[in-house]
Amino acid sequence: MQGDPLVSIRCLVYNHEPFLRQCLDGFVMQQTTFPFEAIVHDDASTDGSAAIIREYAEKYPDIIKPIYETENQWGKGTIDKIIEAAMHPNSKYIAHCEGDDYWTDPHKLQIQVDFLESHPDYYMSCHAFTIYYDETKKFQDHPFVDELPLSVFNGRKYCTPTLYNFIYSRWFTLTLTILRRKKAYIEDWKLQRFDHLYDYIADYYMMKAGKCALFKDVMGVYRRHQGGIYTGRDKETWSEQALSNYYTLYQLEKDKRVLIFCNSLYYYRLMSYIKARRYKDIAKLVKKHISIVPFKDFFINSLRAVVKSILRMEE
Repeated sequence: MQGDPLVSIRCLVYNHEPFLRQCLDGFVMQQTTFPFEAIVHDDASTDGSAAIIREYAEKYPDIIKPIYETENQWGKGTIDKIIEAAMHPNSKYIAHCEGDDYWTDPHKLQIQVDFLESHPDYYMSCHAFTIYYDETKKFQDHPFVDELPLSVFNGRKYCTPTLYNFIYSRWFTLTLTILRRKKAYIEDWKLQRFDHLYDYIADYYMMKAGKCALFKDVMGVYRRHQGGIYTGRDKETWSEQALSNYYTLYQLEKDKRVLIFCNSLYYYRLMSYIKARRYKDIAKLVKKHISIVPFKDFFINSLRAVVKSILRMEE
C-alpha cells in the first residue's frame, strides 16, 4: 500500500525462535485501509530469531523493518531510542507486540485506529486477550472477567477504564493489546525522566492525559513460557529498576495511589524468597529499602506477613 505508514508496530525480539513466525504472521495478516510498518528489533538473539526476521523482511519489505543487534542493548537502556529512531516520522500511532506474543484478529489495527481517529479525547485503546501457557499447552480467558465485569460494557463493544481501574486492576490490559497516540507516547510523557522504560509508567501518563478504550473482543494471545525477553537476565536488576521507577513516579506525582504498583511486585518477591528459604535475601531487601519513606509502611507490613508465613511453614 502506497503512502506513509499510519501505524508503527514496536516488536522486541530476544531468543523467540519457537514463537516468532506466529508473531510476524499476526502483523502481515492485518487487513487495513492504511499502510503500516513493523519495527522488529532483534536484541542479539543467540538462536535462529534473526534468520526468521530476515526471511519475513525479504518477503514483506513494505511491512517488516528489521533491526539486528550484534551486542545486547537491553542492559544499556538504549532500545527505546533505537526503535523510535527507526519509526517513520509521519506515523501517527504505535502498536506493541513482543516476539513471543501474537495477534489473532486480522482487523485488530483497523478497529483500534478507526476508534482513535473518531475519538480525539482517547489517547490509547486496548482489547481482551487470552493467556497461553506453553508448558501445559492450555489457554486461560482474559483476567478482566473478574477485574472488570462484562456488565461495564453496557451492550457496547468497548468500555472506558479509569486511572483508578488501571492502578488497582493492572491486568485489564497487556502490552500486546495496546495502540497509543505516538506523539503522546514518545514526546509528552517522556518529559518526565525515568531510568528505564516500563509500559505501566507510559500507560499511567497516557490514562492521566486522556481516555482509554478497552474492547471486549479477544484479538491477541499473551504467551507464558520460560524463555524470551527475560531469559538469562537478572531478575533482581529488573526489580530494582522497577522500584526506582515507582519512587520517581511517586516523587513526580505525590499521589499515594501509585504506591499500589509496588505492592504486587515486592510482596511476590518476598514470598518467592520464603519458598526458596532465602531468608537472608529478605533481610537484605528490607534493610536496603526500609529507609525510602513512601515505602516504609509497605515493607513493614510485608515483613510482618512474611514472618507469619515463615512461622506457619516451620510449624
